Amino acid sequence: MTDLPRKAVVRTARLASLPLGMGARAAVGLGKRVGGKPAEAVTQAMQEQTAQHLFKVLGELKGGAMKVGQGLSIFEAALPEEIAAPYREMLTRLQDSAPAMPTKTVHGVLRAELGARWRAKFTSFDDTPVAAASIGQVHRAVWKDGREVAVKVQYPGAADALMSDLKQLSLALRVTTAWMPGLDLGPVLDEVRSRMTEETDYVIESVMQEQFAEAYADSPEVLVPRVVTATPQVIVSEWVDGIPLSKIIKSGTREQRDLAAARYLEFLLGAPAVAGLLHADPHPGNFRLMEDGRLGVLDFGAVNRLPDGLPPSLGRIACAVLTQDADDLLDVLREAGFVRPRVSVDGRGLVDYLSVFTAPVRAEEFTFSRPWLRSVFTALNDPRSSHFGVNFKLNLPPDYVLIHRAWLGGIAVLCQIEGTVPARDIFGATVPGADCLT
Repeated sequence: MTDLPRKAVVRTARLASLPLGMGARAAVGLGKRVGGKPAEAVTQAMQEQTAQHLFKVLGELKGGAMKVGQGLSIFEAALPEEIAAPYREMLTRLQDSAPAMPTKTVHGVLRAELGARWRAKFTSFDDTPVAAASIGQVHRAVWKDGREVAVKVQYPGAADALMSDLKQLSLALRVTTAWMPGLDLGPVLDEVRSRMTEETDYVIESVMQEQFAEAYADSPEVLVPRVVTATPQVIVSEWVDGIPLSKIIKSGTREQRDLAAARYLEFLLGAPAVAGLLHADPHPGNFRLMEDGRLGVLDFGAVNRLPDGLPPSLGRIACAVLTQDADDLLDVLREAGFVRPRVSVDGRGLVDYLSVFTAPVRAEEFTFSRPWLRSVFTALNDPRSSHFGVNFKLNLPPDYVLIHRAWLGGIAVLCQIEGTVPARDIFGATVPGADCLT
């Protein structure tokens, strides 16, 4: 591939090619149907071509555009099967198999970051990446002391591309959410901008990774690789083997699914108490199920600092919904900033609205599944529902932006894994304020 496009006008034009390309394929498809080809065959071919085009454009743009694609790859679990199926494979590939940057460019970054004699730091270095994502790609190598390592190299221009995409997205969001009276978007966008800026600084990421690694050093359930060395655009970490969650999602056994789902949920909810940090990039490419049953965790660019653990308001919200205590629910939502002072909202409507999320903790075990997630999205978006529109009155406090991202994305990944887990016990043991579950 060519190097990453940096200019906003170029990136915008590439993104504009997605709907234009889809329209052109639709016109060609109509001609083929008129010419006598079966409608189903033509439609399938169009969807496959569109999916390939989506993968190519988002993969080459990387940055924020590709992050949107990775988000779509998670939330395809909420879409009807006939819509999601043609795009599932291509979107999943965006998690760690995007088009790679040229070898010459990789060597240039390594030379600039590790010095002219960068090769002397390794006894071997594989020029073919094992993974390529939105900001950087990973190469397998052997460090000079004999350790197998993963070398993450940032794409030149990744920071500029990410900020350019975020600026365009911010403008679009301000227009599309202007009519939502409960949402104060400015602080949310400021928080997103700050966190995304950190994602492009690998020195900051290495500090977060080491904090996780130290916290889980003796854990029988989680493995976080230690950092060998880091610069602003390169991280060298110990190599982690294991089965990627994406493979378990595609073809895992029932035992693998249940274990992976349990370990994943335990880490997602428990890390703030163990490490004082929340891993806020939950897509499957960042996790491995290891042979000894541990969950290998990778990529610490998106991390929320929670030195006191998760806010107790989260457990209180869950318990208020489970006990149908509308008054307490409204009180805690106002205290935490989810309902702004001048916004009027019915407490009973809030209970009904949030109840759709509580099925996993209502029984001793719960099987996360695509059909369940689809039912949640359908219930929330049904205009005939008595609580339709409640979400327009809710705010997202800046302190909860990454928690919201991690939890919603995590639920979607669990529904892709389709594992059966003791979610009630895990939630009760890891989320402060959830006294009703213990």
